[in-house]
Formats: sequence, structure tokens, C-alpha cells
Amino acid sequence: MSKKKHKEDIEKELAEEVENEAVLEEIVDDEIDELAVLQAKLDEMENKYLKAHAEMQNNQRRANEERQTILKYRSQDLARKILPSLDNLERALAVEGLTDDVKKGLEMVQESLIQALKEEGVEEVATDVFDPNLHMAIQTVPATDDCPAERIAQVFQKGYKLHERLLRPAMVVVSE
Repeated sequence: MSKKKHKEDIEKELAEEVENEAVLEEIVDDEIDELAVLQAKLDEMENKYLKAHAEMQNNQRRANEERQTILKYRSQDLARKILPSLDNLERALAVEGLTDDVKKGLEMVQESLIQALKEEGVEEVATDVFDPNLHMAIQTVPATDDCPAERIAQVFQKGYKLHERLLRPAMVVVSE
């Protein structure tokens, strides 16, 4: 084989190799671009997943909090319905001329209602110092040495709250 022919073959092989390298580089570049697109899609999907997961956890947390609140205040309506009966028992006990047996029976019913309400978290509103958030002033009287200003002079109707929620304000007379 002649040197010229050999040189041409080598040049041809080199040209083919360069061409093959260019094709391979193009293929690699295409695959890198495709990989970048796939990575971007993966990142987007992962972001959507994380947002959906966080939203689901927030919904579960809110639902649990709502359930807790419902359980905490489940007896609110029943307590409001029982309170007038408790008031009536108190008035009945204040009546003169009751026999000891009748009075004892009324006191037992009253105590059992109060105990049942306490077990549900219902408690009487304190009636020391006037608090407009807990008391309803239905009348005012002048302050005296025995009852200074902003004190409750008389309670007409007891107030009650369920945990920290006011069921009914106490109706009171306030000294000023």
C-alpha cells in the first residue's frame, strides 16, 4: 500500500472518529438536556408532594383541634337547659315552711345537679369584684364601708361558665 493511500485511510479514520465524537457529544448533550428536564419535573413533583403533605397535616391538625373543642364544650347546651332548674330549686329551698323531709329532698336533687355539672366542667362565676365580662349589672347602689365601690352588693341570679367559656353572666347589684 502506498503511503498516500495509507495517509488517506488514516485521515478518513480520523474524520470518522471526529464525526463519531461529534455525534456522541450531541447524544450526550441531548441526554443531559433530557436529564435536566426530568430533574426539573422531579423537583416540581416533589414540591407539589411536600405542599400537599403539609396541607394534609394542617387539615388533620385543625380537625383534631376542632374535635377537642367539640368534646370540651359538648355539654354546653345541656348545661344551659339545666341552669333554670337549678335556679328554681334554689328558690324552692328559700321558701318558708318547708318540712325537713321536703327540704332534704330538694337539697339532694340540687347537690346532684351541681355535682353533675361540675363533672362536665361547669362552675359558678365568682361574685367578689365586678367584672363586666362575667357579670351583668342590673342595678347600682351607693358604696358603703361594708361594700366599697366596684364590689358586688347582691346576686340576683348566679352566673356559670363551662371551662373558660361563659354560659350565663351573673345578674348582680354593683356598688359605685
